[in-house]
Amino acid sequence: MQKTSFLKNYGFLIMMLLGIVGGCLVGAFWEGATALEPLGTLFVNLMFCVVVPMVFFSISSAIANMKSLKRAGKVMGVTIATFLVTAAIASVIMYIVARLIPLTTGSYQQIAGEVKEISVPDLIINFFTKPDFTELFSRRAILPLIVAAVLFGFGVQMAGGPETKTAQLLADITNCIMKTVKIITYYAPIGFFGFFAYLVATFGPTLIGDYGRTLIIYYVLCFVYMFVFFPIYARFGGGKGAAKIMFKHLFAPAAVSFGTCSSVATIPTNMEEAEKTGISKDVSEIVLPLGATMHMDGSAMGAILKVAFLFGMFGKNFGTWEAILAIIVAVFASVAMSGIPGGGGTGDLVLCTVFFPDQLAIAYPISIALADLIDPPATMLNAAGDYVASFIVSRFVDGKDWLQKKIKAN
Repeated sequence: MQKTSFLKNYGFLIMMLLGIVGGCLVGAFWEGATALEPLGTLFVNLMFCVVVPMVFFSISSAIANMKSLKRAGKVMGVTIATFLVTAAIASVIMYIVARLIPLTTGSYQQIAGEVKEISVPDLIINFFTKPDFTELFSRRAILPLIVAAVLFGFGVQMAGGPETKTAQLLADITNCIMKTVKIITYYAPIGFFGFFAYLVATFGPTLIGDYGRTLIIYYVLCFVYMFVFFPIYARFGGGKGAAKIMFKHLFAPAAVSFGTCSSVATIPTNMEEAEKTGISKDVSEIVLPLGATMHMDGSAMGAILKVAFLFGMFGKNFGTWEAILAIIVAVFASVAMSGIPGGGGTGDLVLCTVFFPDQLAIAYPISIALADLIDPPATMLNAAGDYVASFIVSRFVDGKDWLQKKIKAN
């Protein structure tokens, strides 16, 4: 049973890793491995073709099929604010680490090409709009497409929401597209094999070292974040002694989320530990399920990691302005995009189109490869952090001394 469960949770990740490692080895020992580039290009093109309709239909469907647009009250508002703040903090920490410890040490000028500087007026215009409707349906216009999908989703909501045939059609199309994405991902190990064989054959073993360096930095930072910042959050939310109580109950959700790579699968464990801690049910029943799709500290850190890695590969300075924009996009991609089907892949595409629109064919597969490799610790921070976030929400809903009252009551 345990063996079956392990293969179910990690089987595809292992296949992806084998494809990447195999490609790196072939590229390192065979100069002719550049001929394998079409294997990777095939995968990239398939993903590019399916991701654009996936973005539009999944977002518009999610909004159109909402049961109600009313706020869920004070708990909901504080919960979302908490998620945004902690994701921003995680992003800033990752940026500082990336500045202190460069993720890439090699030169990749052959693939860098011309990386255009970001113009603020153009960025604002291109973020929201395109001059022609047909231009929306392009991977280079993913942000305007998201805005269009949101507007259309609210339009359907105003016309009757889930009761309309349009909302039902959007949900059906979204489901079909996600099944198509699943079919394409079966080819991913082969695609990554060809892609990394080509990269290593072209740029040498330096790329392997930079990948390993980046993964070590991220894994270590995730555990540092959990053991340093989680206690700070717990202390802020629950007062004196809260950190100690938090650590008593943190291991279970951390282990489950790391082992399953699923925030949703961790909800029952989080609920159980929250009840043992004394967190009110009306808080835990909102914070924990909502956190499974919106609380993404690990994903926000991962977004900055990917941007920093790609900046290094393309020889571009990851300065203050770029950092501010990257943090905003990272928080948006991790919190706002995570609740929609395929949100993770969409977030990667958003990052790449904002910073590397002319290098998408290289940047996007590198980004999604990194996303798969950092998934276990990222999910651990996301899901275990849901339990910790409930301390902060409880402070604002039940008062600063909520935990002390629970302790005295017992």
